[in-house]
This record gives sequence, C-alpha cells and structure tokens, in this order.
Amino acid sequence: MTTPKPTTIPQPAPPDIIQFPDPRPCDMDMTTYYHLNFLAYPSALAYDLGNPDTTVIISEIAAGLRPTESYEGILFPDLLIAFNANPAACQARNGYLIPEQGKPPDFVLEVASKTTGQRDEVHKRQAYAQMGVLEYWRFDHTGGQYHRAPLAGDTLINAQYHPIPIHQTDDQYYWGHSATLNLDLCWQNGQLRFWNPTTQQYLTTDHEERQARAQAEAQAESERAARRAAETARARAQAQRDIERQARTEAEARIRQLEAELRRRPNP
Repeated sequence: MTTPKPTTIPQPAPPDIIQFPDPRPCDMDMTTYYHLNFLAYPSALAYDLGNPDTTVIISEIAAGLRPTESYEGILFPDLLIAFNANPAACQARNGYLIPEQGKPPDFVLEVASKTTGQRDEVHKRQAYAQMGVLEYWRFDHTGGQYHRAPLAGDTLINAQYHPIPIHQTDDQYYWGHSATLNLDLCWQNGQLRFWNPTTQQYLTTDHEERQARAQAEAQAESERAARRAAETARARAQAQRDIERQARTEAEARIRQLEAELRRRPNP
C-alpha cells in the first residue's frame, strides 16, 4: 500500500512593493531646478554631510506615512534629508515611506513659486508637522512675493512648529542656522546658499565647481607652460655653453698645433 503524498497548497506570490508615483507636472516647478538642482546642491550636501550609506538626500520625490500609488496623502519635497535611514529602500519605493524608514525626515526645504507659495506656508507646514519632520525651511528667491519672507525655518517641538531665528545683514542677505544640518541657510541676492560654520566656507555650486576646476586647470597649464619655457631656456643655455666649450677646445687645439709647428722650425 502506497502512502499518498501530502497535497501541496500553492502559496501566492508575495505582492510587488507598492511604489510611490512620480510627481505630476504641476508638482514640479522650474524654480526648484534653478535654485536647487541646477546648482547641484543635493550632491554638495551629500559630500558635506557624509555617510551616504545611511543618509537620504532626495529632491522632488514622494514622502508619506503610508504606501500608495495615488497622490493622496503624499508630498513631493523640493529637498528632503534624513539621517540614519535606508537610501536603498527609498530608491525601491520611489519615495520616502516613514514607517518603512522607521523615522520621519530630519529636514525638508521648499522653494517658492507663483503657484505653490501659500501652499508651502500653510498646507505643507501642517502636513510636515504631522509627518514629524524635525526642520521645515522655506526659500523665496523673489524676496517675499510668494512667501511672507525671503527665508523662513521651523523646528518641531512637542509636535508643533516653532520659528527658527532669521538674521538680516542687509536687504540682500538673510540667514538662519539649521541645527539639524549644522549649516547656515542663506538668502543672498535671491540665491540659496549653504554656509558651513565649521569650515567657514559656502557649499560650492556646480557652476562654482566647474569654474574652480577650470581655474585650477588653467593654473596648472600656466605652470606647465612656465616649466616648459624654463626647460627650453635651460636647454638653449646648455647648447650655447656646449658651443662655446667646443670653440675653446678647438682654439686650444689650434694653439697647441701652432706651438708644435714653431718648435719644429730651425732656429735662424
């Protein structure tokens, strides 16, 4: 008598990970590109903050409290930074899922535009507080036409946002300190800058990086040209010395030859 084989119940395949949707065209704005991404600030911040394996730095990618393929309940921060997080999970999810990461973002920045100004100051401020974002910053390149101020920041204390002090040097320079990033955010002549108080330097923009590389390459080429010119001058001087040495050698040989001839002649 044969024992019947146990029936194998097929197990359903695990569901694919639910990815956040890409931003809609209306969620993307050229002001973010010109004042943030074009300047390559995400990469500059990644270099300055370090720890790329555990630091999430993303721009215009969804963030939310639950996975969804719809646009309900998610935001697309212009800049999001989270420490001690999982960049790989963020990439797979196509966004920052707070329960999956185990923590809210540490820092969010929104760049003002004509269509998002009021939403940044009211709706997003409330939403980021509910998400638990530690610092929420707003930058308005127009100096206050879209937001109420050129630069503003809030820090979360007991689930409520409290303003971060903003200092004004003159009407073309405002700055506030981000304790989360240990950087000063600056509004300088309508441009967003990040100042490192430790190194006493600005984080360089992509244009500044290219300009610095071009200047370094030009300086290096100038130094190479100077070395080549010096080597050429030395070679010419050496050649001239060789010619003079050869001329002396030949003159001395001629003198010895004449002296020998004089010695061979009979005395008168």
